[in-house]
This record gives sequence, C-alpha cells and structure tokens, in this order.
Amino acid sequence: MSDTHAQTAPYVRDSMLAQQPPPMTEAGAVKWIRENLFPTWLNGLMTLIAIYVIWVVLSHLVPWFVSPTWTATSLSNCREILAASGEAASKACWGVIRDRWEQLLFGFYPSELYWRPTVALVVMLAGLAPVLFGNFPRWFMGFSLASPFLIFFLIWGGPIWLPIAMAIGFVLAVAAFRALVGVNQIVAVIATILVPVLYWLFIMGPLVDALTSVAPIGLESVRSNQLGGFLLSVVIGVAAIVLSLPLGIILALGRASDLFIVTKLSVGFIEVIRGVPLIVWLFTASLLLNYFLPPGTNFDLTLRVIIMVTLFSAAYIAEVVRGGLAAVPKGQYEGADSLGLSYWQSMQLIVLPQALKISIPGIVNTFIGLFKDTTLVLFIGLLDPLGLTNAIRASTDWNGVYWELFVFIGVLFFIACYSMGRYSLHLEKKLQRENR
Repeated sequence: MSDTHAQTAPYVRDSMLAQQPPPMTEAGAVKWIRENLFPTWLNGLMTLIAIYVIWVVLSHLVPWFVSPTWTATSLSNCREILAASGEAASKACWGVIRDRWEQLLFGFYPSELYWRPTVALVVMLAGLAPVLFGNFPRWFMGFSLASPFLIFFLIWGGPIWLPIAMAIGFVLAVAAFRALVGVNQIVAVIATILVPVLYWLFIMGPLVDALTSVAPIGLESVRSNQLGGFLLSVVIGVAAIVLSLPLGIILALGRASDLFIVTKLSVGFIEVIRGVPLIVWLFTASLLLNYFLPPGTNFDLTLRVIIMVTLFSAAYIAEVVRGGLAAVPKGQYEGADSLGLSYWQSMQLIVLPQALKISIPGIVNTFIGLFKDTTLVLFIGLLDPLGLTNAIRASTDWNGVYWELFVFIGVLFFIACYSMGRYSLHLEKKLQRENR
C-alpha cells in the first residue's frame, strides 16, 4: 500500500528554480534579425541581395560625399585641393554650397535685410503652432490670424498700411457673411466673396495712398523679382497651402450641395482646373491674367502665381474633402437634422470635423505635391532654387558644378516634405487617441 502511494503521489517542489535567460534566438537583436530579415529562406535571400545593392551604392556615394573641399572658392580651387590631398578628382566640390548658400536660400534679397525673412519664418512657425498643435491660450489665435499680414509686411516691406488694409478686406467678408446669413445663405456666400474682392480692387489702393501720405510708416520696400531661392518656394507654397484649404472645403461643400447652380459651378471649376496642367496655369498667370483685370491694374507676378497655384491646389483639395464627406455615415447628417441644427452648424460641428479627419492623408499628400511643384515657376522666369542653379553655374567660378547644388536643394525639400508627413502621422494618432 505504501509502495503504491509512493509511486502515485504527485511531486511538489518546495523551492523555486532560478530564472533562466531566454534562448538566444528569442531575445534581443538576434530575435529581431530572425523575424524581420530572415523569417524564411526566400526573405533571407532577398535580404542578402538588398544588403549587396546597398553596399554597392554606398561604396560609390560615400567617397564622393566625403570631400575636403568646403573651403574652396571656385571649381578650379576644388581641383587644386583634391590634387594636393591626393584625393580623386571626381569627388564633390562642396565649396559652392559654402559660397552660395545664402543665394540659394534668399535669392537676390538684399543681404543687409536677411533678418526680415528670418523673422518672418519665426513668425510663421509661431502663428502655425496653435493651429497645428493646440494647447495654446485662446488669445494666441489672434496672433495666428495676424501673422500672414505681418509676414507679408516683413518680406515685402513698404507702408504698414498695406497689410492693414488687406486685413480689412477679410473683416468685411466676415461682416458681410454674418449680416446676410440669416437672410439667405447663398446671398451670404456670394457677398462674402464679392465684398472683399471689390474692396481690394477699387478701394484699398486709394485708402493706402491716403494713409501713407498722412503717416508714412513702414519698412524699406523689396521688389518681388528680388525674391528667389528657397524663400520664394516657401512663400508660394505656404501661401497656397493656407489659402487653398478653406477654398477647397467650400468647393467640396458646393459640389455636394443640392442647389443646381452652386453644384454646377463648383463642378465646372474643379474639372476645368484639374483638367489642365499646372504649368499651363502658371503661363496663364504670367501672360494672360492682366487682361481680365480692370485697366491700369498691375498685379505683381509673384502674387499672380500664388493666386493660380492656390486655385489649382483648391481643386484637388475639394476632391479629397468630398471623399471625406462621402465617407461620413448618413446617420451623422440625420442626427444633425434631428438636433435642429442649421446647414452651417451641422457642417461646422458634426460633419466637417469627421470628414477632415478622414481626409488628412489625402490633404497632406496634396500639400506635399504642391510644395514640390513650386519649382515649376522656373519656366515663367522666377528664380526658385532650381532656377538659381543656372545663375550660379553661369559664373566662371562655378561653371561645371551640378550635383552638389541639386543635392543641397533636394535635402532642403526633403526636410520640409518629411516634416509635413510626420506631422500628418502625429495628427492621425492624436485624433485616434481622442476617440478611444
């Protein structure tokens, strides 16, 4: 009996075993490599091929990048430095970046006034911060609304009354909408567009002249043809991005409207703009836009380009937002109606926030493409960074330099576009977290 009991009684350990480390293949870098690079024999083979290709590319690029030519003052001086150091003559000549980086950033902007676009960049970032990240005092939104006019004043200079008079046009637009929205929504929208346009065309100029004659306060004027380089790309890109988003939302709402005339006008505008390449619209802005303006009106070329790029981007934003509106469940519209909300209230409080959240990837993608397309202004005579490469190479000092300039410009655009992409991911994660 005791033997049987001894054989069948379970064994109970009276002390714990010491904790053992996981197997080498199940922890740390070895686990990551096994799961991500060599999970199967086919993936392992592709990994080895990819590593070989990367090695071949880097083995040619890295020696070209690592070049002791930052202090060179000309292409011939680069070759002398490389020959004296025993380096290959085919290495990069980075002296052109050190010598011309200010021109690539600011174009032909007066060097003694570089502080103005630099301060304008700081103002732009500070003005965008409450819009992009929130968590700012409510009063700071006033600075965000005023920042575009302050940036305009800093970059172009001139009398201080010009940006103030431009801001009055937007105030008139808001006043016209609020005054007429209770009477008729269509009339309110039309008045919101026409009132500021008529004010800017016929009243703003004489008003600025009168105020300037009484109190000539301002900064030294800078002509638009002095803008160039990355500064020009940022001015056109940021202005078009800021202006095209609200315009695109309005066009999307117009296309989804039940009103026949509003729908057809929105559809016609979107399809015409999208059906023609941007370069054609830029030539239109450069050559033909003045023919549609009142006699004696002379729009600055940069301003005309901003208008055309804004309209072009707005057409694409409208289609992206329309996709977001279509993705909002029908029950959201019905819920807004059941609460007794007006059309504008339901759009502002319920429908548009959801539609814009859905449309974030498409909107940011459109903005990134728009920012890169600013280089097309080269074809109408504006000297963006790519246009300045021709001017730099025309100098006898740097005639023959190519890749170094393009690499520098590519890095600048990559930083800007990558930042927009990362912000898009941040915003998506933030909105998903808030909905949990």
